[in-house]
Formats: sequence, structure tokens, C-alpha cells
Amino acid sequence: MATSKKKELLIGVAMLGTGLGYLLMTTQLPRHDGIDAAFVPSLLSAMLCLLGVLQLLSVRGLATAVAEGEVEVEVEGEGEGEGEGEGETPASSDIKTVVKTLALIVGYIALLNPVGFPIMTAIYLYLQFIVLTPLDHRVNHLVYALIALVTSAITYLLFREAFDLMLPSGLLPF
Repeated sequence: MATSKKKELLIGVAMLGTGLGYLLMTTQLPRHDGIDAAFVPSLLSAMLCLLGVLQLLSVRGLATAVAEGEVEVEVEGEGEGEGEGEGETPASSDIKTVVKTLALIVGYIALLNPVGFPIMTAIYLYLQFIVLTPLDHRVNHLVYALIALVTSAITYLLFREAFDLMLPSGLLPF
């Protein structure tokens, strides 16, 4: 069994195991009629289990393709450097993206209560869109800002009006 296949299999087993453990923990939550505190954790754990199963099935499909010789092996170094900074490898670009994302998450959490959910979510989404834009694509600031504002407003109103849950409004007067 190839090392990458073992890693993929391990990831699938870990996802499925975590999902099942999380699902087991959600059964301990108190239940009420309709949507309650256990609804979202149950939904998330079911989706994690589904992702684990899909990951395991993809490993099985990969094993079948390898056995039949259908998988093309990419030559190392081929296509590297296209659209990236000078001397920057795809791996270093990925690490920078992860670090930037973690910094944005930490900043979002730190400023969520004082600034408020609507403003911080819009700022976070806008900046995250920029971070996730591939280096060879143009950043479309107007579209990113509109998507971030609309998504933030809809999410805030959905939680406030439909779920009757208050999110921190922070600087906003409502």
C-alpha cells in the first residue's frame, strides 16, 4: 500500500471516528420539540460521518484506479512556479495561506464581542476571500465586499429572527 494511500485511509478513518464520537456525544444533549440545542451538533456530526465515508470510498476508488493503471503520475517540478512569486513553491504558498487564515480566525474571535458579529463577519469574509484567491487571478474587491456584506447580514438576521438567537451586535445599535 502506497504511503499516500495509507494517509488518505487514515484521514478517512479519523474523520469517521470523530464524526461517530461527536454523534454519540450529541445523543447526551437534552432534546425538545422542533429545532433545539442538539440540532446543529447532530447535523454537523452526521455530515462529518458522511465525509469520512466518502473519503474511505475515494481511497477505495483510488486503489482500483492504481490497480488498473488509470492514474497518471505528475512529474515532480512540472508546472511549478507558474503564477507564484519568484522562488515560491506551492508548498510554501499553502503554508502562508494557512498561517494567514489562522491569523484571521484569531482576530475574528478576539474582536467579535467588542465590534459585533455583522461587522466582523463581513470583514473576516472579505479578507478570507482575498487570502484564498489564487495568485494568478485578479482580486475582485467589489464582488468580494458585496458577498461578504450580504452573507453577514443574512446570517445575522437569520439567527436573530428565525432562530431567535442573539449574536453580539457590538458597535451597531440593535
